[in-house]
Amino acid sequence: MEIREIESSQTWQIRHEVMWPNQPFEFVQLEEDDLGMHFGVFDQQKLVSIVSCFITNDEMQFRKLATLEDFQGKGIASKLIIYILELAKQKNLKKVWCNARSNKKTFYEKFGMVDTHKIFNKAGQEFTIMEILL
Repeated sequence: MEIREIESSQTWQIRHEVMWPNQPFEFVQLEEDDLGMHFGVFDQQKLVSIVSCFITNDEMQFRKLATLEDFQGKGIASKLIIYILELAKQKNLKKVWCNARSNKKTFYEKFGMVDTHKIFNKAGQEFTIMEILL
């Protein structure tokens, strides 16, 4: 397994397949994709997990963390979270946050992230904002 920076367009297929398969492909393309840093986990040259990071001032928001179904449950997304949290520390950022699907918040709590209880819905999916202060 190798983590490396990728182009935003390389994230779109996994975003679509894993997160929003019933939405149009364009639904997973973010206007701000060109402003972000995008990382992928490769298993024998196959892209299997992705995340997009956006830094504003001294905060990083990560978005669209997704792992292909056949590779889920193997700790790959956890390695990606640890990687971006370390990156945030290297950049002397003060906070990392994400919009987590409410049914996945316990995953983020494993990394010290806390639920802000700021809840919203998007396309029938409930989200809560999770954050960690560095």
